[in-house]
Amino acid sequence: MTAMSTKEIVQDLLQRLPEDVSLHDVAREIEFVAAVREGLAEIDRGEGVAIEKIERELPSWVIK
Repeated sequence: MTAMSTKEIVQDLLQRLPEDVSLHDVAREIEFVAAVREGLAEIDRGEGVAIEKIERELPSWVIK
């Protein structure tokens, strides 16, 4: 399977959204996809964060 281009990803996203979607919602969806792709690229480059580090820091992220 070949990787989709950015244009193909956006076209696929637009096909999946409802006809009455707002421009704001389209922008949020594109931002989400971009963030996920960047995160995956970071992992591919070996820049990910070890799960053990996340588990140690997670309690400080929770609002009590």
